[in-house]
Amino acid sequence: MRYILSLLAGSLLFVANAAQANECELTIDSNDNMRFDKKELSVPASCSEVTLTLTHSGKLGKKVMGHNWVLSEASDMQSIVQQGMSAGLESNYVPDSDAVIASTDVIGGGEQTSVTFSTDGMSADGEYKFYCTFPGHSAIMQGTFSIK
Repeated sequence: MRYILSLLAGSLLFVANAAQANECELTIDSNDNMRFDKKELSVPASCSEVTLTLTHSGKLGKKVMGHNWVLSEASDMQSIVQQGMSAGLESNYVPDSDAVIASTDVIGGGEQTSVTFSTDGMSADGEYKFYCTFPGHSAIMQGTFSIK
């Protein structure tokens, strides 16, 4: 009986750890209509690292309708978007700036990419935005990111 209880306790710990890991993994889709499928993303405060996967369910290539996912404090968004246009596609329309918390590569239809980033320095009362910095997309393709 003790063996069975030990197995059960071990299994529950494994499931709890897996559930916590899954809470720190996010997926968001983009499409040919310049849309993300989510306007809000959040992770628990217990996540020290977050992995975000960006998918593109459209058909158009990245030079025509490419998308990326960029995270920053809300107050830094406009500056990053403007600087990103100058950075160009070779730099994924993301400037070399400490204000960028995380960013993915630009992808086209049928592709996906991921980024893993630390939440160190982020707080539950911080205001964070995610958005696409492909020229002209950020006005529509944006949302809020929070730590709960």
